[in-house]
Amino acid sequence: MNQRPQPETALTVPSPHRWNAVFWVLLGVVPPALAVADAPGTTRYPVLGLLAVLALSYGAVGLFPGDPALRPRSHLYVLVVGLGAMSYLLDGSAALFVVTLPHFWIYTTSARAAITLSGLAAAGVVAGNVVRQGWDGEFFTGNVIFTLIGYAAGVLIGLGVRHITEDADERARRLSAELEEARLRLIEAHHRQGAADERERLAREIHDTLAQGFASIVVLAEAAGSGLETDPGRSGKHLLAIENTARENLAEARVLVGSAPRSGVAAGSVADTLRRTLRRFTEDTGTGVTAELSDVTCDQQTRIALLRCTQESLANIRKHAAASTVQVVLTAQPYGIELEITDDGAGFVTEDAHGFGLHGMRKRLAELGGELTITSSVGDGTRVLAMIPTDGQG
Repeated sequence: MNQRPQPETALTVPSPHRWNAVFWVLLGVVPPALAVADAPGTTRYPVLGLLAVLALSYGAVGLFPGDPALRPRSHLYVLVVGLGAMSYLLDGSAALFVVTLPHFWIYTTSARAAITLSGLAAAGVVAGNVVRQGWDGEFFTGNVIFTLIGYAAGVLIGLGVRHITEDADERARRLSAELEEARLRLIEAHHRQGAADERERLAREIHDTLAQGFASIVVLAEAAGSGLETDPGRSGKHLLAIENTARENLAEARVLVGSAPRSGVAAGSVADTLRRTLRRFTEDTGTGVTAELSDVTCDQQTRIALLRCTQESLANIRKHAAASTVQVVLTAQPYGIELEITDDGAGFVTEDAHGFGLHGMRKRLAELGGELTITSSVGDGTRVLAMIPTDGQG
């Protein structure tokens, strides 16, 4: 038979004020009450009544700390008068005075007030003892000496505790200020990092889109200008390509300033998107392209990354490779999607390649958990392999 688990009981630790209340009752109130249990009524009833007044005063301040009519200072005045009266009624009341000393330090805001009020209480106890003994009696009784010693010890202990408490409060304030300063610095650092990341993203997007588009426009414009007299028809095609490229750049610019969808990539499969890009590359450069593009399934971020890698690779081929053929293969593997772009151009030393475009490709793929592998040597062409992990769907 399954039993429902019982809720755990939280352990509560009594506060110092609660401990003080327990000690005050056990060591301050109970002993005099027991001492007068067999005393005559003229002594027993006044003592018990006075103890009740002191207990009610202390309880009222503890139970209703926010009540303006029950100010802690009023309780201390009751203690000053009550302790003097108790010294007059009962011998040995110095013990109650000593146990009550913490009240003067708990319910005052300054050491001077605590010393003054506890001093008045000590004077009241001494005066009550003198009046009870009579002016002809012995002044330095055990009750008086114990009261004076207790008062002196209370002042020293109270000043020490107050100093420790104030020092701890000061350290807590400094720590709080340091934590707040650290929090503000962290917020500022996050803000700077966010701004730097956004600048890097914009730079990468501009390089992958607008910069390549403008470079293409320059090449097409030069080709169109050189063929105006010899081949007007081909120049017309170049001008049409310039117009299309400018429109695409305008659309990309709108994406960058936030007036168009963030992807900036037309809807459709990634294979169709790459075919359009490769067809434009062939029209602009005349370079032969062989494409094997599987109709893979991927999310929009992966699709954009594959397109940007293709655009950057083709831009590098156009600017540096002088290739005659380019081969592009897009396949879905069990571990992810692979995009391979190979050319038979001039090649380069991969260790010496530190361009912004290659860095941007690596960073874009790394954000998706992918990686970029470049294999090349001078005179043997270049192979670019981009891999982006997926959920195994192709």
